[in-house]
Amino acid sequence: MDDQEHQHLRDLAARAARYAPEPPPAPSRTVRPHLKLLLESLRPNPAYVISRSMDMLAWNPGGLALYAGLDDWSAKHRNLARYLFLHPAARDLFPDWDRQITACVARLRAVAGTAPDAPDLTNLVGELLLKSPDFARLWECYEVTGRKPARKTFHHPRVGALTLTGQSMELEGTPGQRIGVYTAEPGTPDHDALLLLDMTAPVAAAGQEIPHTST
Repeated sequence: MDDQEHQHLRDLAARAARYAPEPPPAPSRTVRPHLKLLLESLRPNPAYVISRSMDMLAWNPGGLALYAGLDDWSAKHRNLARYLFLHPAARDLFPDWDRQITACVARLRAVAGTAPDAPDLTNLVGELLLKSPDFARLWECYEVTGRKPARKTFHHPRVGALTLTGQSMELEGTPGQRIGVYTAEPGTPDHDALLLLDMTAPVAAAGQEIPHTST
């Protein structure tokens, strides 16, 4: 086993040692005000805060717009795992969709190993098992992975193809929340597309609902 798999086993052993009959409550979805200010200060770089189960809790305009069509869903329904498996735009957005979903399931599997009965995880996994055969197939593989910086290519319907470097960081003092940020080298076509995405995205305070206007 590699280091990540050993760590996963240690996490499972630690959980077994402190097992309680009642499942823990879902962690708070509240995002501190200063983190929303941080998201805004990161513009034009797309950025967002996600929960341990990949719920998108707060975002700046580019952070939401980067996942084309995610704003079709209400704020409480926005989840990056749900988006990858259930949103019709996801397959077109990611040219390496198969690799993206494999990494997504492995990440959820690692989190579920430490809190398998937590409602935020069980509800999401149950929904995806029911609605997505691809998720059900991958979930049975029991693969575990860590979080690493990665370059991702997006075939975005608004700004075209862009390749960005992503970084995910744990937020201290939060119930498992993480911040994700995407960047591109200034002066490159990818950075120009990133700027255009930020400029054309609907604007609201970081993490607030974008009102839809009828035409």
